[in-house]
Amino acid sequence: MTINKNAIGTQTTLEIIGRLDTTTSPELEAAVDACFADTQTLILDFHGLEYISSAGLRVLLKAQKGMAQKGSMKVLNVNETIMEVFEITGFSDILTIE
Repeated sequence: MTINKNAIGTQTTLEIIGRLDTTTSPELEAAVDACFADTQTLILDFHGLEYISSAGLRVLLKAQKGMAQKGSMKVLNVNETIMEVFEITGFSDILTIE
């Protein structure tokens, strides 16, 4: 998995490329945690995300809860496979997906 970070003011975009699973989810969790201090809007760009596991969903839930207290979080460019996982798990009701 590759994470590209782009911060402009209080908005941070994390572009996620590859697979978000048990092996790679700690890397995303660390990247999200590092953003909490100075980010009011967190954008997760999934245009290159191929797969997400339950470990990846846990990281998203933690990020959503953290950002809800201080700002907002959006998920962009979700492909059909990932969207199906979000719909089955109910994450489509929790996350702001554009």
